[in-house]
Amino acid sequence: MTLTAANRLRGIFTPNIVPLDGRGMIHEAELRRYVDWLIDHGVHGLYPNGSTGEFTRFTPEERRRIVAIMADQTRGRVPILAGAAEANVKETIAACEYYHSLGVRAVAIVSPFYYKLSPRSVYAYFKEIGDHTPIDVTLYNIPMFASPIDVPTVQRLADECEKIVAIKDSSGDLPHMIRMIKAVRPNRPDFSFMTGWDAALMPMMLIGCDGGTNATSGVVPEITRKLYDLTLAGKLDEARELQYNLVDLFDAMLYSFDFPEGFRAALSLRGINPGVGRQPLSDDQRVELTTIARKLQCMLAAEGFTGEPVGGCPVGATPADPKLVSDIVQSVLAELKKQGVK
Repeated sequence: MTLTAANRLRGIFTPNIVPLDGRGMIHEAELRRYVDWLIDHGVHGLYPNGSTGEFTRFTPEERRRIVAIMADQTRGRVPILAGAAEANVKETIAACEYYHSLGVRAVAIVSPFYYKLSPRSVYAYFKEIGDHTPIDVTLYNIPMFASPIDVPTVQRLADECEKIVAIKDSSGDLPHMIRMIKAVRPNRPDFSFMTGWDAALMPMMLIGCDGGTNATSGVVPEITRKLYDLTLAGKLDEARELQYNLVDLFDAMLYSFDFPEGFRAALSLRGINPGVGRQPLSDDQRVELTTIARKLQCMLAAEGFTGEPVGGCPVGATPADPKLVSDIVQSVLAELKKQGVK
């Protein structure tokens, strides 16, 4: 294959929440409905088994099943970038082989985590994968959770491994992205750069990124797709305003609660039932999450994506106010009872 810019991965690839049923197992029917909903709302691709998809909380067999379900439901309508990170190189390569058999476009592999590795070890890990994978590989740099992938390592892997075709960088570090693009693009015009940091999607695209793997696109795919299109079209004033709005929503979902519970709460407001996550919550966390869900609903209502919560969105209400918390809990319980949920 000729290495050209036309071959690059581009667009918004959605790292999806995995809906769970009442037993905490994969809710296949709801996952299939969610896949259709995302595609209908304009995402360019899907990204199962990412951080938002809580890949570490599923077994290897479950991770494979998630991708198999999504590949079957997608039926080639959009490309899939599947998370393929396992506990060691042998199992990761086996996952690459399986996802290749499903017709997945590429895999994303996080740098080794738990053990802090040197750049030389990070290079050796990805070189072993790059030399033996049947499917295209996207490096996944998320230094807050895993060994960082520095610029010389990215450049070396891009120069030596044709199967390594992209990097997803979730550091949010704009200068780091500039340095990577500057180092890699001259020899690899086909190499794609994707940002995993929603708050910087527009500026990242302006300095040369090809798109993003953005958690907010799993909740408000309309906004991320429109932001991508406006930026690409050079309509920067409109794009800037949309980026500001996206940051507000991103911050509310990311920082208000343990990740990715804020995204799960927001998704339920869009008509998708994500179920209860596998990470247990304390009683006070459940009350707090209800409060956060109300705040998110008010934000989504302001953008026209859902109706206001029961009781409306009073201006200046303090989320920590005990009476407000009590009112929210009671209104939610009343709504659930009205819907026949016990």
